[in-house]
Amino acid sequence: MSKKSYARFWEIDFLRGIAIIMMIFFHILYDINYFGIYYLELYSGYILIYLYSIGTIFLFLVGISLSLSYGRAIKKPIEKNLFFKFLKRGFKIFLLGLIITLFTWIFLDRGFIVFGVLHCIGFSIILSYPFLRLRFFNILFGSIIILIGIILNFFTFDFYWLIWAGFTTKQFYTVDYFPLFPWFGVILIGIFFGNYLYPNYKRKFKIRNFQEFKIIRFLGLLGRNSLIIYFLHQPIIFSILYLINK
Repeated sequence: MSKKSYARFWEIDFLRGIAIIMMIFFHILYDINYFGIYYLELYSGYILIYLYSIGTIFLFLVGISLSLSYGRAIKKPIEKNLFFKFLKRGFKIFLLGLIITLFTWIFLDRGFIVFGVLHCIGFSIILSYPFLRLRFFNILFGSIIILIGIILNFFTFDFYWLIWAGFTTKQFYTVDYFPLFPWFGVILIGIFFGNYLYPNYKRKFKIRNFQEFKIIRFLGLLGRNSLIIYFLHQPIIFSILYLINK
């Protein structure tokens, strides 16, 4: 049986490409601040809102992409062991997160990444499997998880073993933190919209194909390669600024 190819939805890659550009810009600001080239308050005010918007776009699109992946997979009559497919994918991304943990532990004085965006995505891919068939319940569950995450943000705890979930300590500091509460909730809401807007891997709405424009194609290219860009861009930026500032 020949392998059937499935067209990508250009608007998803385009939005992910925008998020990639936003993320790279923030990390440039962070590295400029880190090397003392120019001081910026990165975790308050408008920049903090900007940072949260990047994470929200990324993880919302993760949810949509998971629903698309599931919808595409169930259309294949020979597709089996879907859970192990998602388990393998989630473990791979979580492992990349652990590599970043090691890298930041070696090179940062403090604030190394314990549970960043890749850890969150990898873990969430595995946790999301039972939710992929759900529709409106994902809005409910997602909203509850987000609300719990917001509430947890007002408290600190005297234990470390639930930092991945959102239970932080007074002394806890990290440069990239995406606990499951609230961010898994954002992914669940993304799954809802993916199931609603792209049922059975079919676009439910009409949209003009803007890929005739070079900037759209470029951002789509970034979006299709978001994982490798995320993994490599910060070491490249860090190294360039290190050499400039040396």
